[in-house]
Amino acid sequence: MTLRRTLLLASTTWMLSTAAFAQTAPWPNKPVKFINSFPPGGPSDILARAVGDVLQKQFNQAFVVENKAGASGNVGADVVAKSAPDGYTLLWGIDTTHTINPHIYKVMPFKDADLKPLVVISSSGLLLGVHPGTGIKSVKDFMQTARERSLNFSSGGNGSPGHLWVNMANLSASTRLVHIPYRGNSPAVMAVVAGEVDGGTLATPGMLPQVKGGKINALAVTSSKRSRLAPEVPTVAEAGFKDLESEVLYVVMAPGNTPEPLMQTMAKAITDAMARPEQQARLSDLDMAYEGLTGSAAAARLKKLSDQYGRIIRATGMKVD
Repeated sequence: MTLRRTLLLASTTWMLSTAAFAQTAPWPNKPVKFINSFPPGGPSDILARAVGDVLQKQFNQAFVVENKAGASGNVGADVVAKSAPDGYTLLWGIDTTHTINPHIYKVMPFKDADLKPLVVISSSGLLLGVHPGTGIKSVKDFMQTARERSLNFSSGGNGSPGHLWVNMANLSASTRLVHIPYRGNSPAVMAVVAGEVDGGTLATPGMLPQVKGGKINALAVTSSKRSRLAPEVPTVAEAGFKDLESEVLYVVMAPGNTPEPLMQTMAKAITDAMARPEQQARLSDLDMAYEGLTGSAAAARLKKLSDQYGRIIRATGMKVD
């Protein structure tokens, strides 16, 4: 055997043994990055940090949250899509990167198969609210006004759930809502408070303090059930507009080629962490319903929403401004 062949054999043996070790090494054996695809302080960011704290204590490894906001979640999602499928870079965000963005962006930075759902953690509705200066105090008032004249409605950005809801309302209820995107839920709420826009359909926890302070009139929630945080506010279905029901899914995703055994290990760790009483209480505080879907069930949940939203987007011509 020549020296060259000997060295090649030794190198191949080393690489194979290293790969075998990597596949069998327990997860996690080094720090894990949670990439949150939206700005700090939002619901997905809060969930990522809460679960990271639990897992850090459990595994004695660092779980670091990095915020990579932009392009309706595409920036953070792309980082994870292009990461090694080894369980050390995971995406925390909402369903829109898979259910809305592929329908409204001419070019996506990643393919659908480049990410796969690890856990659908929870779901929540939105709160339909308007500035008191509009004089609108009920869904009936809102519908009448929004059909008679244009109303500016803020959202957390192009492709956000609020953006989709504006198009849903214009399509099914013949309203004349004009979408005004902001950089996140918080500035979209404050735009309503300041009177920069007439209203918004935004995450309930961010709206409620302003509702309680008399700075926003709460009209309805888009969930199928009333909000536990605002039980006095009717659902859109109760107000006679079931077609305007809408929800947001909070999801964790991994790079598309992540091995299935590793997916199962990570999914169990996250769902076990979320099953703790303090985390369930946190979900209630965020006005979320626990889902805990993994594997094919999580993929099916996202696929159903994507099909539903795709029909709405095609019918309305919704696009990135």
